[in-house]
Amino acid sequence: MFEIVAKEPLNATVTKMVVKAPLIARKAQPGQFIIFRALPDSERIPLTIADYDREKGTVTIIFQIVGRGTMELNTLNVGESINDFVGPLGTPSHLDGLKKVAVVGGGVGCAIAYPVAKKLHKMGAQVHAITGFRNKDLVILEQDFRDISDVYKIVTDDGSYGEKGLVTDALEQLIKEGNQYDEVFAIGPLIMMKFVCLLTKKYGIKTVVSMNPIMIDGTGMCGGCRLTVGGETKFACVDGPDFDGHLVDFDEAMKRGAMYRQFEAREREEECELLQKEVEG
Repeated sequence: MFEIVAKEPLNATVTKMVVKAPLIARKAQPGQFIIFRALPDSERIPLTIADYDREKGTVTIIFQIVGRGTMELNTLNVGESINDFVGPLGTPSHLDGLKKVAVVGGGVGCAIAYPVAKKLHKMGAQVHAITGFRNKDLVILEQDFRDISDVYKIVTDDGSYGEKGLVTDALEQLIKEGNQYDEVFAIGPLIMMKFVCLLTKKYGIKTVVSMNPIMIDGTGMCGGCRLTVGGETKFACVDGPDFDGHLVDFDEAMKRGAMYRQFEAREREEECELLQKEVEG
C-alpha cells in the first residue's frame, strides 16, 4: 500500500498528490510514468511522474478529475493509501547535450512538461517555458515554472491571465526574436502538439512530444497505446512516451482517442451517482 503524504487542489479539477513510494522514487526519471489503481476494484490508469524526492522516498503525481478512476483517487486523503502504484515505467526523456530548449505545456500537460524543464535547468541548460490554459481559473504550476525558467510565458485563450493567445503564438514570437533552440519539448492536448510540430517543422527545429494514449498494462502487451510514428507502429508505454513529433501521426491518434469518449462519460456518470448515494446515505 502506498500512503498519501500530501494532497493539494491546484484548481477545480486538478489535484496534486505526494505518495510514499521509495523504490519508485529511487529510480524515477523525467518522462517516466506510473500506473495506479486507487481501490482494489478500480481501473488501471497511467500518470506521468510530476516530481520525485529520492531522500524522502516520495513521488508526486498531478491528475485531472475526468473519469471514474481519477474520481476514486481524489476521494482518498492524506494518511490513506493507494491500492496499486507501479513504476517507473516508460523510457526517460533524452536530455543530455541540450543547451537551449523551449518547453511547451498545455493545460494539465504542464504537469508532464515541468519535470523535464526542471531537469534541464539542473543540468545547466537555458530553459524557455511556455504554458497555455483556456482561462485564468485553470492555471497550474505557474511559480514552479518561473523558478526554473530563464524565460517564462503564460498564455490564455481568453486573455484572462498572461498574454492572450495560443502557445504556438508565444513560441513563434520567441523564434522570431532570434532564439535558436536545440529542441522543443511539447506536451498537452493532441491538437496542441500537432500545431506546435507544424510550426517547428517550418523552422527546422527538432521537436519531442510526450504521448498519452489509452494504456492498460504498461508493458506493451495489450496494444492499447499503439501509435504510428514514421510509418511504423510504436507503443507509448515501452517505446515512449517521448517521440519525434514530426513523425507522429496525430490525426490517427486523435481518431483513436475519440473512440473511448462515450465510455469514459458513462463511467464518470455512474461514479457520480454512486458518490451522491454515499453522501445521501
